[in-house]
Amino acid sequence: MPAKLSVNINKWATIRNARGHNNPDLIKTATDIQNFGGQGITIHPRPDERHIRYEDARLLRQVVHTEFNIEGNPIQSFIDLVLEVKPEQVTLVPDAPDAITSDSGWDCKKHSEILSEVITTFKKEGIRTSIFLDANPEMVDAAAKTGTDRIELYTEPYASAYASNPTKAIEDFIATAKRAEQLGLGVNAGHDLSLENIAFFAKSIPNLLEVSIGHALICEAIYLGLDNVVNQYLHRLQNP
Repeated sequence: MPAKLSVNINKWATIRNARGHNNPDLIKTATDIQNFGGQGITIHPRPDERHIRYEDARLLRQVVHTEFNIEGNPIQSFIDLVLEVKPEQVTLVPDAPDAITSDSGWDCKKHSEILSEVITTFKKEGIRTSIFLDANPEMVDAAAKTGTDRIELYTEPYASAYASNPTKAIEDFIATAKRAEQLGLGVNAGHDLSLENIAFFAKSIPNLLEVSIGHALICEAIYLGLDNVVNQYLHRLQNP
């Protein structure tokens, strides 16, 4: 089965917030993405609510009928939101409150206790869990011990190196995904994946279940149109 496409709509919220009104409308955006074939909606509410607001998560839960994925650092307010909204998946990301964007994966050895505790809490509520990880097979072993269902590969290093040497750029990601498969963990991926580099990634990574794409997709949609871009991603995933 090809990997599923979950569209991160943070940037739509950034544009909306810039004008203080409800344009673009996130509810309509999420509905349209699903109607165009998108197989999930991802949001990453940060404590300052500079793009996605906590209330957005509550409203989106009412219209996301594919798969709802909420990303974030497991501070108490985030934990409470996830338990209230009950998305199909929560992705734990170790970003600082002032981070512009996520820029590294978890050190699952150092943070094993808190990760295990949070994951246990979410899984008791039937919420699938994923841990944001750098491409490092050794860290997969530590992630598995937390009880997580999946890992999400942090793919910015791959995207940065893709143009110069795709084969070299993806080596560590293949090794990490293979280790996850050996340990029975599902593999997601996200960050700076684009129409340029997604097909090679999808073809190369074993056990790839889902990709989460936001910034590149909206930039491409500005030029090419949202319906067209969503379906171009689906085509590349289904025919890598």
